[in-house]
Amino acid sequence: MRYLTVYCGASPGQRPAHRRAAASFGRALAAAGLGLVYGGASTGLMGAVADAALHGGASVIGVMPQDLARHEVAHQGLTRLEVTSGMHERKARMVELGDAFVALPGGFGTADEFFEVLTWAQLGLHTKPCALLDTDGFFQPLLAYLRHAADEGFVHRRYLDNVIVRSEPRELLDALAHHRSLPHLFSAL
Repeated sequence: MRYLTVYCGASPGQRPAHRRAAASFGRALAAAGLGLVYGGASTGLMGAVADAALHGGASVIGVMPQDLARHEVAHQGLTRLEVTSGMHERKARMVELGDAFVALPGGFGTADEFFEVLTWAQLGLHTKPCALLDTDGFFQPLLAYLRHAADEGFVHRRYLDNVIVRSEPRELLDALAHHRSLPHLFSAL
């Protein structure tokens, strides 16, 4: 692994623990010698993870669509900022650049991007690991939904079990380093 693609909020959220965890993840990523790919903003959890990774000496690539670049404050201190024509190009580029995908707390955008990489893994479009940094139990309601969807027969249990979930950044990085991807959905039928 060389680069981790991280999805998280451009907002800091309500709990200071989320911002601290994002910064801790950025520091741990840099200490592990990994680079960061993320949404390119200087605000919220995005800014916290990028600043910490940069401070730790990591290469940080931001990927931001033109429309958001006009509204969000693009981080000016990145190793590289790529501006794309739109969200679809942004998401595809972030998938291309990353060797694994990690979601930190966030909103609709974070969920959209993370669910897309989960779906693509299930369909065999990539074999890269997908993980959640479950700060203060943030993702427990989402995991309950996914377990329910598996119980109802809409998600194959093996794909749910393949999602790495840890509450500590270093534990998550270790799990990513030792992860073995499952065969995609159609190869198992």
